Amino acid sequence: MTTDPISPLSDDSARQLAELQTRVEHLERQMRDLCALRQPDEGLWLGQPVMREDRRPGTDVLDQSRPCRQADFDTPWLPYWADRLGERLRYHRKLWEFAFVAQALHERRQLRAGARGLGFGVGREPLAAYFASRGCRITGTDLAPEQAADAGWTATDQHAEGKAALTRPDVCDPEVFEAAVDFRVVDMNAIPDDLTGYDFCWSACALEHLGSLEAGMAFIERSLDTLKPGGFAIHTTELNLTSDVNTLEMGGTVLYRRRDLTALAERLTAAGHIVAPLDFDAGSGPVDSFVDIPPYLPEPHLRLALAGFATTSFGLIIQKAVQP
Repeated sequence: MTTDPISPLSDDSARQLAELQTRVEHLERQMRDLCALRQPDEGLWLGQPVMREDRRPGTDVLDQSRPCRQADFDTPWLPYWADRLGERLRYHRKLWEFAFVAQALHERRQLRAGARGLGFGVGREPLAAYFASRGCRITGTDLAPEQAADAGWTATDQHAEGKAALTRPDVCDPEVFEAAVDFRVVDMNAIPDDLTGYDFCWSACALEHLGSLEAGMAFIERSLDTLKPGGFAIHTTELNLTSDVNTLEMGGTVLYRRRDLTALAERLTAAGHIVAPLDFDAGSGPVDSFVDIPPYLPEPHLRLALAGFATTSFGLIIQKAVQP
């Protein structure tokens, strides 16, 4: 069987395609210029925040589920975690996500010798290595390589193909890591039944990529099945700051509205779980006001634009019901 060769574009079609490409390039340049105009003055963020000498985690910092905000970076606890996790201190929401997860677990006395932790969609995060350095026994999970490639995570170096991707010698002694960390291929939409008995689990902005708003919420509910009674689930995801009506409900990335997270908290509470109260104050600092656009800047980057919506990270703290 033979197939017809692809016909070359006509002169008119080629001209139209070239004009469209030029218009797209102009639009991208205009968007970058607009972004630069809106960027806060360098004096308000360049070289900041500072690595404070009084950095410490504290024990009662995160009593609420809440969004990323600039003020957190100027406290003792977030610089503390940047230092412990081997991350450069900067105004970036991914750093905030890592610090939020670590701080929430620290406050709840989960980072202790012998505690079992389960990470979902771990990519190349430093969390598994750090938790192992604290004496925890960790199972890190991520998509199968072929699924990750199809989703684009491999191309952007955000996927863990195995245990080696989680190593961080600057955070955890290699021998300690080798003994304390395991890796499994896991689809977050189909968590295996044998993953049970953990003291805590976590994910850092992974659940919004499961295909729909409902799929992400179902994952959170299912993640609680992996825990012991009274165990803790710490998850970060996307918060739509633009609208509580319109959003991205389906697709490769979805954006949770205030009403979605409120409804989720009600579902979890009705099932007997404890959700740390929801605080939707996203801050009002100069860096909070800046909405980054593609190609995203390395800093400052606390809010970003997706499909016409401004979004930032939101952290959820959930304790599994003690009694079924």
